[in-house]
This record gives sequence, C-alpha cells and structure tokens, in this order.
Amino acid sequence: MIKSELTVKTGRRGKGQKAQKKKMATVATVFTQEPYIRTPEEVVQSLFPAGEVQSKSRHKTSGPQRKRVWASLQASKDWFISDVKEEMDRRDPRGRKSRVVVTDGERALQRRACMMINDAVLVLDLLHVLEKLWAAGHSLHGEGTDEAVEFVRQRAFRILRGEVSQVVKGLRQIVTKRKLKGKKAEVLLGAAAYYYRNKSRMRYNEYLAQGLPIASGSVEGACKNLIKDRMERSGMRWSSDGAEAMVKMRAVYLSGDFEEYWDWHIAQDQERLYPKTRWEPAATVVLK
Repeated sequence: MIKSELTVKTGRRGKGQKAQKKKMATVATVFTQEPYIRTPEEVVQSLFPAGEVQSKSRHKTSGPQRKRVWASLQASKDWFISDVKEEMDRRDPRGRKSRVVVTDGERALQRRACMMINDAVLVLDLLHVLEKLWAAGHSLHGEGTDEAVEFVRQRAFRILRGEVSQVVKGLRQIVTKRKLKGKKAEVLLGAAAYYYRNKSRMRYNEYLAQGLPIASGSVEGACKNLIKDRMERSGMRWSSDGAEAMVKMRAVYLSGDFEEYWDWHIAQDQERLYPKTRWEPAATVVLK
C-alpha cells in the first residue's frame, strides 16, 4: 500500500521494519452445489495418494454452480458478512437448502459468522487443520521425510473420523513423554490448543456423511485470481481507494456479472450527464 506520509530515508532498516506495508483483504464466495458424500478413506487417499496411479473416486460431483465472489479492503467484517448473507437469502428465500459456512481459524470472523448466519453449519477449513499438522510433523521428524508424511496422514485420518479429542490428547502426550522443550513443544501444544478450541467446527465425519464441503478451495482460488495475480505484481503500489475499486471490479468480472454491470454503469452515467427532464423552449425577449 502507498504510505500517505513521506517516508524518511534511513541507511538501514531496523529489526522488524519492512520496505513496504500490506493490507489484508476480506474475500468470500457463495455458490450452490449438490451434496457430495465421501468417506474419510477417500479424502485421505486424495490428500496422500499411494503408488503411481491414484484410484478415482466412485462419486461424481457437478462442482460449484452460480459462484459469486466478494472482496474488500475497506468494508467492516459485519457489513461484509451481512452482504454475503443477503446473497444466501436471495438464493434460498424459503430456507430449504442446507447452508454451510467454511472459514479459517480467525476467531473474530467465526464469531461474526455464528451471530449473523445462525442457521448455517460452521465448518473449519480442513486445509488450515492440515497446516498445523504439517508444522507439527516437520518439527518432530524434519521436513520432507517419510516419517513426517506418515505422522500427518495418520492424524488427518483420525480427525476425519471425528476423533479430534484423541488427536489433541496424543499431541500433548508427545510433549510430555518426550520431554520436549522450546520450539518443538510450542508447535505441538499450539496445534493441540487450536484443535481443542475449534473441535465443535471439526465434525468432519458428520459433514462428509451429509455431503457438505469441508475445505475452502473456492475462496482460496479467489484469493489467488482476484487479489494476488492482479494486486501483488512486481513494483505495484496501491492507495486504499484505488485497491478497493480494483478488487470490486474484478469481483464483478469473476462472478460473471460484468456485462450486466457495465450496461447499468453506462445507464447511470448517461443519467448523470443527460438527466431525463422535460424540455421547454427558452423564452425569447426582443427589445426595440
């Protein structure tokens, strides 16, 4: 982001100082999808394919339908979530569909989603769950080792089966029995605390049986296509207003609403420049 004030040049940046500053954008997607029933074994097989050939799932899904994308750098989370809820209500005014909200582990976002979309099932994104497991596995066995992969695979399978509490106990016992200290203990206890805090949103065995989504791949793709690919190119600097206008325009385009929006934009511009008022001839006065 462009700094509003002049930057005082220094010979060397201090600890923690960066050459530039960034601002976080809030991104959301809303789509409709047929239930996609899976088993924990199928999910684990897709995450950890064994052998050269990965067997295809016996299920077929049509994928997200009528997907719409939102993004903003300036809007509050309350306004943002309320706008998303309006879209959900518009698609399902009678409340006949199952509503699912998949979020990351940000507490403020989860609390707001619970309060404002109280008729939805709140799911913790499985990809964020696996990030904690990979960090723990790499801390214990080293990055890129077969032991780390097996460590993550076993615990991911147990989490998908609904055994979150057992995984939490196991991580804590590893720290106690091995008498781990420092960074390793911090990583494992941090993962255990994260799972314990979010276990009510990690009932993946129930979600899979109902055909509900358990990962936010659609919004992760939107973050890349909408934000990163356009806003974080080399040498780019953005003002807050300029970045907000750009992400809104790209959200309209990626949602497939650009042609309709552009017709509306032209109509509004014409109305502003040439308002539709009753034309009357000007009075002409001739003096002699």
